[in-house]
Amino acid sequence: MLGRAINSVLSQTCQDFELLVVDDGSTDNTLELTKAYGKSITYIRQENRGAAAARNTGIRAAQADFLVFLDSDDWFMKDKLELQLAAMLDNPLSLVSHTQEKWLRRGKHLNQKKRHRKESGNLFSRCLELCVVGMSTIMARRQLFEEVGLFDESFPCCEDYELWLRVAVSHPFSLLDKPLTVKEGGRPDQLSVLYRQGMDKFRIKALANLLASGVLSTAQESLVQAELSRKCLIYGKGCLKHGRQDEGNMYLDVSENQSLRSLLLPAF
Repeated sequence: MLGRAINSVLSQTCQDFELLVVDDGSTDNTLELTKAYGKSITYIRQENRGAAAARNTGIRAAQADFLVFLDSDDWFMKDKLELQLAAMLDNPLSLVSHTQEKWLRRGKHLNQKKRHRKESGNLFSRCLELCVVGMSTIMARRQLFEEVGLFDESFPCCEDYELWLRVAVSHPFSLLDKPLTVKEGGRPDQLSVLYRQGMDKFRIKALANLLASGVLSTAQESLVQAELSRKCLIYGKGCLKHGRQDEGNMYLDVSENQSLRSLLLPAF
């Protein structure tokens, strides 16, 4: 999969780029594979620290003003960089854009639900429910990360949900309405599978951090409080279902009581 991802970048119609491969402590033959590409790529290895840390390493090491991301199990259509860069240059006030994407599961096309459809503009309310920005569809100016910060490395998963929610507080998203990235899922080693029973816990943490940040408008804070209550209810019921009584009851209490929520949020 990594070779497929690399090749999809090297075969782009736009060739004015640097390609960094961040190896987050892999135990397979990643190093040997990357050696075959010679100077076409820059290989960076670090001890395993998670997806957020790997992305941050790439951001810090990159020299360009425009940054894109590609997970190793995804790949680009051949004109992805050319079309998205042209759209960004035509809209100099835009700090971040994304595209539509095709989804595959074990090699077979997967129809996306309406709620996963990519949109442009103010995405804050949509970002509260779930991550509506595909990581491998993004192109962002470096200025964006200078303004809102990098990925939060305390998140073992949902680091993209946390960052794009933070971005959406004050920045609109441009959309190139074409499927220029292919996203492949269905493997047992994916983060979304490994953490499928606990992902809402990290989304709750992201919402709690956002409430504590003091950057929200009154309307935004109201939306976050409502979504936080909903997610605590869902997660609390899930805990009870799996026999974690104390944890489940705590989240159910937080869901029902906003005053209690303000006291317990720092613990998340």
